[in-house]
Amino acid sequence: MASALTTFAFGFAGCRTLPPSMPSSEWTPQEARGAAVFSAKCARCHNPTSTQPLHGPGLQAITKVKAMPSGAPPTDERLTAVILDGRGMMPGTQLDDEQLADLIAYLHTL
Repeated sequence: MASALTTFAFGFAGCRTLPPSMPSSEWTPQEARGAAVFSAKCARCHNPTSTQPLHGPGLQAITKVKAMPSGAPPTDERLTAVILDGRGMMPGTQLDDEQLADLIAYLHTL
């Protein structure tokens, strides 16, 4: 999945400029908590404000693309499933309901 999402992200980026991430000074408290969850659980594999991959794809504008490589739209439900259950080489991540809601809110700022 990482290579497919990376390819898609680069293809998408080539078609038009991706919107910038929301500045941290504009985050809500929930989005700030989500950034902390991302830093602890996701940042070792994903760039949050770039399409450049680390071990997994960069996630800039992940909630703003029309479809992910699977063809599914990046809905909160789909993102939740990938986060909790994993996909391809990405393992599932154990989060409680509040951490998950905070992380999804943060992903919308990217």
